[in-house]
Amino acid sequence: MKIDSKGIMELIPQRYPFLFVDRVEELVVNERIVAIKNISIDEPLFQGHFPGEPTLPGVIIVEALAQTSGVLAAKSMPEGINGTPYLVGISNFKFRQPALPGDCLRLESVIKRRMRNFTTFSCRATIDGKVVAEGEMLTAIVKKEDK
Repeated sequence: MKIDSKGIMELIPQRYPFLFVDRVEELVVNERIVAIKNISIDEPLFQGHFPGEPTLPGVIIVEALAQTSGVLAAKSMPEGINGTPYLVGISNFKFRQPALPGDCLRLESVIKRRMRNFTTFSCRATIDGKVVAEGEMLTAIVKKEDK
């Protein structure tokens, strides 16, 4: 299943300039997702990180993976559950190489386990097949109150 940016915004609450998933290339409900983040020199964060040596901050890579996992969590919610996925924990993250303007970041997330409204994901970001960052994250689906 492929999802464009409009479809992504229907599933998670982030918006520009804090939406870091451009499109979903693959999604298997209750299993895995592959998404893309194209890194552009035009992004405002490069003004300060780092002047003369623009490098995508590791925290943005983690957020892009969290948003990718959030899309998978939202698409994998049981029928009738209405909620928003929130990042509630990260662990064992390692950063292997820098991500630079012009790179295409491939964001992969696989569901490891579920308990009630919590889901643990194994995540990896790659560029041209080389691992940029990897680790685990935990999301919780916070139910929306019926109005």
